[in-house]
Amino acid sequence: MRLIFLGAPGVGKGTQADLIAAKFGRPKISTGDILREAVRNKTPMGVQAKACMDQGQLVPDAVVIGIVKDKLAEPACTKGFLLDGFPRTVPQAEELAAILKARGLQLDRVINVSVPREDVVRRLTGRRSCPKCQAVFHVEFAPPTRNGFCDRCGGELMQRSDDKRETVENRLAVYEAQTAPLIAYYRQRGLLSDIDGAGKVEQVQQRVVELLSVNGLA
Repeated sequence: MRLIFLGAPGVGKGTQADLIAAKFGRPKISTGDILREAVRNKTPMGVQAKACMDQGQLVPDAVVIGIVKDKLAEPACTKGFLLDGFPRTVPQAEELAAILKARGLQLDRVINVSVPREDVVRRLTGRRSCPKCQAVFHVEFAPPTRNGFCDRCGGELMQRSDDKRETVENRLAVYEAQTAPLIAYYRQRGLLSDIDGAGKVEQVQQRVVELLSVNGLA
């Protein structure tokens, strides 16, 4: 089971990747997680990544790809893996294909979780976070018992800067420019499957499991 989860910010692809990884006992590889792990473990690639982060720069493709390559070589990934947040661009996808080919492997499926744009905006702009205990609520889908205050610790809820509409619109524009081309890239290679990300988390998970079953992966 070698999968990629694609989708715009806010569609729930990370949640679905977590659930499928837990259900089938496969490691989920999130670029953010493995970057932090590499930095923490002071691997050669992690040292390079930290130098970029400390200067407020984006981590170059070569470093990200190197860290992903190191992760895929770990024993835990021999029976498969789920990639979340990588690749982000077509050049990264081509590098990933080369890494897998060198190991005699290939992707099984790319799952594109899709939700209408306005629904994504509602999901993200409606989030409210507690700066004290980090609990997360949603004004529409998971409101706190007392409006504006955290159920867990009573702290005043805030809207994170990256959840404000202007920032969300910018994040979606970046996704559409840089990452959305991967949809056509993988569709042309017969690897892409679209999943409706609307509805409850459990409903979306069932759709993913059914898709994997149809493709002989579950």
